[in-house]
Amino acid sequence: MMKVTLLGTGTSQGVPVVGCQCAVCQSADPRDTRLRTAAYVEVDGTHILIDTGPDLRQQMLHNHITQVDAILVTHEHKDHLGGLDDIRPIYFMKKAPMEIYGLQRVLNVVRKDYDYAFKPHPYPGVPSLHLNPVKEDPFEVNGITIQPIHVRHLTLPILGYRIGPFAYITDASFIPETELNKLNGIKVLVINALRIKEHYSHFNLAQALGIVERLQPEQAYLTHISHEMGRYAEVAEMLPSNVFLGIDGLVIEVE
Repeated sequence: MMKVTLLGTGTSQGVPVVGCQCAVCQSADPRDTRLRTAAYVEVDGTHILIDTGPDLRQQMLHNHITQVDAILVTHEHKDHLGGLDDIRPIYFMKKAPMEIYGLQRVLNVVRKDYDYAFKPHPYPGVPSLHLNPVKEDPFEVNGITIQPIHVRHLTLPILGYRIGPFAYITDASFIPETELNKLNGIKVLVINALRIKEHYSHFNLAQALGIVERLQPEQAYLTHISHEMGRYAEVAEMLPSNVFLGIDGLVIEVE
């Protein structure tokens, strides 16, 4: 049994957006409140974090996360990478380097932005980060096979990940057919859907539902949702029976 926790389901600004007076940002429904997008996967005793956005500390505390064996990074934008330093307490408990996986371009950003962790004589108390470049082939974390899925965020190459019957894709605006084929047979899909109106660098609702229709998972959950999507209670009624708006803290069991 795999357990997936959606740590955050919002866009780079989160929801509510600072200063916004729209109906979603002013909603009293807790399902309309969204931290920046991230997920936590537990499978066969291995604990995998997908992305480390600026809300990571809050997300780990709220979801009682005390173990992380590896971090899968989708891309280098700060709403997906800006909280990496908050992994330090896990590193102190683990007493071993934190394994980080991503495209070489993204790992170069990690090395630049968190340069203090890579100095020959690092300052006491900084985390040890071990960078693992991801290419085309599957790789393993503690014997768990992970298939990278190469997608595009406008023109920026980024990664989604398939772990057994589960796949996670965020910030995509295009998935090549070769990569869609790598997702055949999944049972649960988490995929980004920014809003109802089309967007230049993210799937909108109709496009995300088109991917769901193509792949036919048993269940699909939408993430990276902006306040422009609309209120949870209203949008949920528009969705197919096997598609759900993601909610922060939602736990999904995948058999």
